[in-house]
Amino acid sequence: MDNLRFLGEKILEKKYEIAQMVHTNRMTDLKEVKDVNVTKEEIIELRATFISYFGQALMGKNDQRTIFDQIVKWAKESGEFASNLGISLSEALENTTYYRKFIWEFLEEEIRKHNIPTDTIFELIAIIDPLLDKAVYVFSLTYVNIHQETLQKAKSAFLELSVPVVPITKGIAILPLIGEVDTGRATLLLEETLKKANELKLSHLLFDLSGVMIVDTMVAHQIFKIVDALGLLGVKTILIGIRPEVAQTMIQLGIDFSKITIKANLEQALLGLNLTIDTLE
Repeated sequence: MDNLRFLGEKILEKKYEIAQMVHTNRMTDLKEVKDVNVTKEEIIELRATFISYFGQALMGKNDQRTIFDQIVKWAKESGEFASNLGISLSEALENTTYYRKFIWEFLEEEIRKHNIPTDTIFELIAIIDPLLDKAVYVFSLTYVNIHQETLQKAKSAFLELSVPVVPITKGIAILPLIGEVDTGRATLLLEETLKKANELKLSHLLFDLSGVMIVDTMVAHQIFKIVDALGLLGVKTILIGIRPEVAQTMIQLGIDFSKITIKANLEQALLGLNLTIDTLE
């Protein structure tokens, strides 16, 4: 235990020197240096703090649970920082290699210099490596979770933009639906359409399908749901712009749109509402 304590004290004593070696070598090997609002001194301080946990662990200054909690906190904060900065996970994890390399190089030098027995080396491995592995695990998990949340937010923003209910005159709006309709978009389509219809106090919604290449039973079912839901709000739905190939597919699938008003294009729909494009200009 005395040898472990001695090595722990040495790590704490030299933590800034080790941190500087980690930082210098890491920056030298980086292919691209990100512009961050953190000074070199602050980064060195963060690295030294991380290194100090290993010194504390060897000294038995804190119990292993406390050290693990400190490692977890540091790794989470570092994972959030790296993810928000846009650094790739593989590049970010390279940091761990440098910590492992220079912490062990320092320990190896001290072991040789002071003739520390082999038994102590095994004790070192049992303490140092699990802490480093824990840091890698928590860092990776935090990074991936934040990355997935960012992708989900981006997807949600895209989906919202993909349901553009555009007012064309008082009480009348058009929804140009473009692209493929999957389950996620279909759900949002229903929610956003009902919300917009209520906000705009619509009496009619022109559902433009000219940008939809494929209508399967799922898409048709969703359209029926939207029409029924809008009907409960007092909004009449008119389908326009159904492409010939889509119409043919719908017939082959046996989809029945007989209870829904369908017009060939926007002009016909407006004429049916006693409006013309000219009156809207």
